[in-house]
Amino acid sequence: QKVQKVVEVPKIECEDRAVHIPVQKHRHVPAVKVVQKTVEVPEIVYKDRIVEIPVQKNVAVPQVIKTQKTVEVEQIEWIDEVVQVPVQRHRLVPTASKNTRQIHVPQVHFVDRYVDVAVPVQKP
Repeated sequence: QKVQKVVEVPKIECEDRAVHIPVQKHRHVPAVKVVQKTVEVPEIVYKDRIVEIPVQKNVAVPQVIKTQKTVEVEQIEWIDEVVQVPVQRHRLVPTASKNTRQIHVPQVHFVDRYVDVAVPVQKP
């Protein structure tokens, strides 16, 4: 079902007024545009290396000083004596020696032989 209803709508009045608008001139002004551009940037890699630095120490080095010293050396007297030394003689002493000889010893072989002998048989 449809229901009809009456509604009051207010009226709008329009008022016209003359307003002075200044004249605009068009000029070409250079404009700065921001454009995105892809650029390849090299990648920087830092490689740290640990280096040992030797520590320098001041070491006192002992100095060698040479001094001259007088030393008294005793004089040695050599006395030679003539001594008789017995002469050793080499003598050949006979020794018993063993001689080996090869001797052939005959070997004895026994050969058995079977001989048929007739045996007399007695009859009763």
